[in-house]
Amino acid sequence: MAPLVPRKSLRTMYFIRAPHLQALILALLVLLVTAARPHPLHAAGAPQLLAGVAKVDITNREAGPVNDPLYVKALALKEGGTTAVIITVDAVAIAEIGSIRNEYLRNVRSALQRELKIEARHVLINASHCHGVVCADIEARTLRAVREALQALTPVRVGAGKGREDRISENRRLKLKDGREADVRHAYSLPADSEIAGVGPIDPEIGLLRLDRTDGRPYAVVYNFACHPIQGVPNGGNTADLVGYASGVIEDGMGEGTMAFFLQGCAGDINPVRYKDVSQPRDAEPLGNLLGLSAMRAAKRIRTREGGSLKVINEVIQLPRADFARRIAALEAEQARLLRSLTGTTLNLKTFVELLVKHGLSAEFPSYNSHLYLHETAQGRELLKRFDAENRRNVEQYLRNVYAMEELTRIQENLNLMRKHHARNVSSGEKTIDVEVAGLRVGEFLLVTFPGELTVRVGLNIKKASPHPLTFVAGYTNGYLYYAPTSEQARNTGCAQEDSECLLAPEWQPIYEKKAQEILQKLL
Repeated sequence: MAPLVPRKSLRTMYFIRAPHLQALILALLVLLVTAARPHPLHAAGAPQLLAGVAKVDITNREAGPVNDPLYVKALALKEGGTTAVIITVDAVAIAEIGSIRNEYLRNVRSALQRELKIEARHVLINASHCHGVVCADIEARTLRAVREALQALTPVRVGAGKGREDRISENRRLKLKDGREADVRHAYSLPADSEIAGVGPIDPEIGLLRLDRTDGRPYAVVYNFACHPIQGVPNGGNTADLVGYASGVIEDGMGEGTMAFFLQGCAGDINPVRYKDVSQPRDAEPLGNLLGLSAMRAAKRIRTREGGSLKVINEVIQLPRADFARRIAALEAEQARLLRSLTGTTLNLKTFVELLVKHGLSAEFPSYNSHLYLHETAQGRELLKRFDAENRRNVEQYLRNVYAMEELTRIQENLNLMRKHHARNVSSGEKTIDVEVAGLRVGEFLLVTFPGELTVRVGLNIKKASPHPLTFVAGYTNGYLYYAPTSEQARNTGCAQEDSECLLAPEWQPIYEKKAQEILQKLL
């Protein structure tokens, strides 16, 4: 049999000098040791990030028909000696409004600290702000979800990124030509189209945290987006609204065993698009599907990796309380003026609508066909023209009354909100209010929180000023502080819900935004 290696090659190998052989062996050993060494992000002894997920149905099935279930979901995170829990709730708020009692946050945190040794400041509870009705024993079901999530802890890979969805939301604040702002609500009529000069911004960004099992299968997707989930469903049933549909799309699309967690963003002045549509039933499903698809597609592009730090910061800041006394007095005076402006006309609704249609169809010949007008002119008479002028004056006066009444509905609604919150601030006897804010880092995903309904400009400001590109903001977290309008919006007090249903003075905004940046620096 012929040799496998030519003799010349063998001779060459045999005569390699000893120093060269030693160097070659040493180089091979170095390569072998380097290959076996753990990655710097997962060095020997470095903590491995663990995650566990669970969800429990919290639908109140005695509160009427149910369209789709509401859930409390728990995402447990553990790295070394640090354990944190993100809890998302399909509810309007954590206390104050809706069906969750004010002691819920305190009781859940106390139980988790007592039973599971989880620090209270490491528990983040976010309400989606859907207007579904939850069951009475939500505390017990929340604790159950956390226990199950902790039992499911498993090593995970981590990734973060962004998506975009700009088709499902609109800014509900309307900039008027007289400098004021109104907002789009079901509680009152909109200003006339001729009064509207512009609208505010939206935030189309979807913040994403992806957690995979070590074999690469998706395990959890956290998505942060700003929009009031208040579109409702055609049958009027209890619903998690667009959030429920979006989460379902993500979970189905990412694969079996994936759980989606929605973190509500700065949605204080962000409505679902076509919120006041009267031409077709409002339906959250198409909007939720669009959000879910956009989030899922972006999540699929994220590449996860081993390692990923976990860090939680929790601080309490003092924000100034509002004093609405002068603004209430001014609105009461405006209310009285509008009432005095109402004057009688010969029209009622039936005759007003009839004339409005006629004059709208033919401004020149509203009362009859044109030939009769021409006939009168030929005979030297203008009776129809005089009649039309009188009717036109009556229509215009009736319209002035209508617009005044619509303005009165807005003033009355917002004035009642202001009186309530002003009384609360006065009764507190305090100039400031304690506000809990938190920061969370999971890998490259950074989050800062606030317990109230931040308007969208606040979130946009924080993201823009952050030194980290994957920074996101969640309102509605760890309590409920009503609306938090910008300082500019607060100067509009009484004309829109966000600046009327508020406990905070305009100076709150720079204080919070500065604290948010301090927290982000500590998370880096």
